[in-house]
Amino acid sequence: MIAARKPARHPILPLRLVRAGHAAAGRPLLSDITISIEAGRRLVVMGPNGAGKSLFLRLCHGLIEPTSGLRLWADGSARVAAQAMVFQRPVLLRRTVAANIDYPLFLQGLGRAERQRLVIQTLQRFGLQPLSDRPARRLSGGEQQRLALARAWAMKPQVLFLDEPTSALDPSATRIIEEMIEAFSAEGITIVMTTHDLGQARRLAQEVAFLHCGRLIEHQPAAHFFAGPATPEARAFLAGDLIW
Repeated sequence: MIAARKPARHPILPLRLVRAGHAAAGRPLLSDITISIEAGRRLVVMGPNGAGKSLFLRLCHGLIEPTSGLRLWADGSARVAAQAMVFQRPVLLRRTVAANIDYPLFLQGLGRAERQRLVIQTLQRFGLQPLSDRPARRLSGGEQQRLALARAWAMKPQVLFLDEPTSALDPSATRIIEEMIEAFSAEGITIVMTTHDLGQARRLAQEVAFLHCGRLIEHQPAAHFFAGPATPEARAFLAGDLIW
């Protein structure tokens, strides 16, 4: 296994949402969210189904725009590069495993020799060499998610958004993905992820953001959140009760 490397380029964090919201067809889906996402942290976004967790990630990443309030990166811009997002169901090209890693690097403008070096580095880093010539879409679910995370890593993001990255995986595959996430974090990559798995949240979270009905109602260190949530909604959620 090769040595890990730190993300480069100018710092893009913190990312700040200032009273940010998103509405569609006149219906507010996210409302009045203010949060600062700091560099080098693992932020786990939690909440019941329909709370707006996936939309929150998309808003942060730039897949959707705030229809109210602001989204500001460290340089004051509304959107930046040096970030990546991996979805619950990985979006993979109809190409080999190696080609799935190579193509985003090509889009970044890297030359052939540099791309080849990075592809080999990534395959080695995550034990994907035996699968390098296989069609990516024929991999198992766990292998596909591992490839999606490895591909994101190859692009040297400073922040990585993960939407329920292990929701459809068995315990063995889940453990591998969690180890990858911890390795990314150890390299300095900021992690912002959603999960419905309380055990996973306890294992991975350094901070917790709790959403309810499209609003951010708690954001605090994970140890404080799990020891004693500040809101009745979060307390009910941790107790396994339905909240509306």
